Amino acid sequence: MNIEEFRAYCLSFKGVQDKMPFEKAASEYDRNLLVFYIFDKWFCFVNIDVFDFCNIKCDTEQSEDLQDKYEGIKPGYHMNKKHWISVYFNKDVSDKMIKDLVKQSYEIVVSSLPKKKKEALQCM
Repeated sequence: MNIEEFRAYCLSFKGVQDKMPFEKAASEYDRNLLVFYIFDKWFCFVNIDVFDFCNIKCDTEQSEDLQDKYEGIKPGYHMNKKHWISVYFNKDVSDKMIKDLVKQSYEIVVSSLPKKKKEALQCM
């Protein structure tokens, strides 16, 4: 998988937009982070130049199991380690598994939206 395929996959979910909100960050790495979100809630972000890993939301119970099972899944980089994981692209996590985890992250965020936003999302 490459950044173009990954971006297209993330944008394929209903209501998803992307942006690069860290243009004033001190490090070049952080300035090149592309964030995927629904309304104002993030569900994934990735560095567009390095494309080394993505950060995604994860069920807290599943997070520990995934980190035990895969070398390429670590606590979330610069995020709440309880709710976010970093999934490395060139390790032992298959593209299919990465896509499944991104979809789960999207679903976690959608489930946390207020009722009116969920209804608006259904109309998109």
